[in-house]
Amino acid sequence: MSSDYSAVARKEREVRLENLKRAWFRFSRNKLAVAGLVIFVTIVTMASLAEYITPYPSHAGLYINFKEKYQPPNPNHILGTDMYGRDVFTRVVFGFRYALMMVGVVLGIVVPVGTVLGLLAGYYKGTLIDHVINGASEVFVAVPPLVLALAICSVLEPNVLNALLAITLMWWPWYTRMIYSVTSSLRNEPYVWAAKALGMRTTTILFKELLPNMLGPILTKATLDASWVIIIGASISFVGLGAQPPTPDLGTMLSEYCRYLPAYWWMTLGPLLGIVALVLSFNLMGDGFRDVFAGE
Repeated sequence: MSSDYSAVARKEREVRLENLKRAWFRFSRNKLAVAGLVIFVTIVTMASLAEYITPYPSHAGLYINFKEKYQPPNPNHILGTDMYGRDVFTRVVFGFRYALMMVGVVLGIVVPVGTVLGLLAGYYKGTLIDHVINGASEVFVAVPPLVLALAICSVLEPNVLNALLAITLMWWPWYTRMIYSVTSSLRNEPYVWAAKALGMRTTTILFKELLPNMLGPILTKATLDASWVIIIGASISFVGLGAQPPTPDLGTMLSEYCRYLPAYWWMTLGPLLGIVALVLSFNLMGDGFRDVFAGE
């Protein structure tokens, strides 16, 4: 028996490895997606090792040196310095941490919550559960996302935590509606009826029979939504309702530095390039994931 079990386990590992190879082949055929992955890995590495790779780590916090203020890009400060003499490149690299943290926290909450609610509403279509979940999602969807996020932040203390809360509250309905639509179309498939006939529990049907068929749309949407999370988070910080100075948040930096345009243009260029690089990497990777799952 043990040898048979080992053979089955080995076969399953081989199948998973083969599937991964096929997925990577489809992904790698999209050269722009590979470029996006390289950009993303580079940014994550820089953010993780910010204390060791940035030339002036102390400039990420409370630091003032008026003797070095307003320096244009030069060998010592590749993106120049700001009005307090802080190295802009250092602050951009540390700013990546807050942007990536926002993406991780927001999507880490809204994807599971929205998926579970969408599965329940779609599986029990036409019941009270369906009406309650879809009714709640329609209330949130009726208001433009950025307007809703700004409204929530405006009544709370401006900080990173409340910005995360605002974006999370406005984002979950989009996953609920997407999963609801897919579940509604799959709930009457033969394999679902077969699972019911075998006496499988509802949770097993939802998470082992239905959910695996939705991983492609979920992953693709999450990757593309990461860009919007960054843009909306930066917008909240830009109007002063997100991270507060001296936090090296990209949106906060733009808000501070744009007042010095056009004379000291390099100050704004740094955080702007940071946001563009992050958004571009997620969009390119999203296109690659879409190619991967489209080929299945």
